[in-house]
Amino acid sequence: MNRTDRNTAPETSAAAPQRLLSLDTLRGFDMFFIMGFAGLVAAFCRLWPGAFSDWMAAQMGHAEWDGFFHHDTIFPLFLFIAGVSFPFSLAKQRARGLSDARITAKVIRRGLTLVLLGLVYNGLFQLHFDTLRLPSVLGRIGLAWMFAALIYTYGSCRVRIAAAVVLLAAYSLVLQFVPAPDAAGAGPLTIEGNIVGYIDRSIMPAHLYLDGFDPEGILSTLPAIVTALLGMFTGAYVRREEPRTSGARKALTMAGAAVLLVLAALLWNCWQPINKSLWNGSFVCAAGGYSLGMFALFYYLIDVRQWRRWTYFFKVIGVNSITIYLGQQIISFSYTSKFFVGGLAAKLPPEAGAVVLSIGYIACCWLLLRFLDRQRIYLKV
Repeated sequence: MNRTDRNTAPETSAAAPQRLLSLDTLRGFDMFFIMGFAGLVAAFCRLWPGAFSDWMAAQMGHAEWDGFFHHDTIFPLFLFIAGVSFPFSLAKQRARGLSDARITAKVIRRGLTLVLLGLVYNGLFQLHFDTLRLPSVLGRIGLAWMFAALIYTYGSCRVRIAAAVVLLAAYSLVLQFVPAPDAAGAGPLTIEGNIVGYIDRSIMPAHLYLDGFDPEGILSTLPAIVTALLGMFTGAYVRREEPRTSGARKALTMAGAAVLLVLAALLWNCWQPINKSLWNGSFVCAAGGYSLGMFALFYYLIDVRQWRRWTYFFKVIGVNSITIYLGQQIISFSYTSKFFVGGLAAKLPPEAGAVVLSIGYIACCWLLLRFLDRQRIYLKV
């Protein structure tokens, strides 16, 4: 845990931003869905069953294989945001006189720390080393961000772009034309026949999320690096000071780029259906378009127009996002919610009771984060 002086709270100007309040707010908005809001939406949908409610409830879960639901955007948006913040961090470290060697050491340390925290989340302390899941969400964020940060630190603009293109193109070609040798007859883009799963079950068969496949496996980390790089390209663009380019124009440009990414995803979808589990090229473009579009919106409202009064609720989550992600695995917020509102929930119909318990769950999580924020305690990696 780390204590941060309240005098250094995120304040920024659209002309020369040092820390973007929009980033903390958007990160909090993103984490809000896995802090119980997705469950709350699904509980509300069960109150009024119907076609729209069924569709909305489905958006609060992942696509089984091909497809793109709202819940599929949460992970890549978090990685994208981590990418956006890096150009600001890199410039700040260089301004303090840190050498690239020291910056590299910090980048590697952060990446490997997230891998370790991912193992903790997966149950490291249960000591079931023979079946411990090795890939993880935090591990992918750590590795993808780490390699992207190294590319960004040492590469020129052309090298960074070339790296992103080559990684995505090479991965897509391998995915399309190299099927799993142990799944004769299965297509290369199926859950049984893809090369991503084959590599994972060949190297760590007893340490995967599913039987024979893991959505955060080894090979699919490569396109996730591109997701992080897209965030870094965005951060570099926002950070760049151009006298003739206002914050509003930057937001509009980012929104236009988001539309182009979505169009690219729709076109790519004809060749390789959008698939989060494979993190394929069409998914990178679809998630990148969503992430860039959301960031453009939050940047415009918060950092350009300075509409900030509504941001505190999400900022409290955003500045301690890893805390609440790990905390939900360690602390039984469901038990706490039942302790305070379980009696009320029991007196209501089951569907309405589920809504009350979901609200209680979110309240317990948020109040803990607010307490930590008031004490200026943040988990820094």
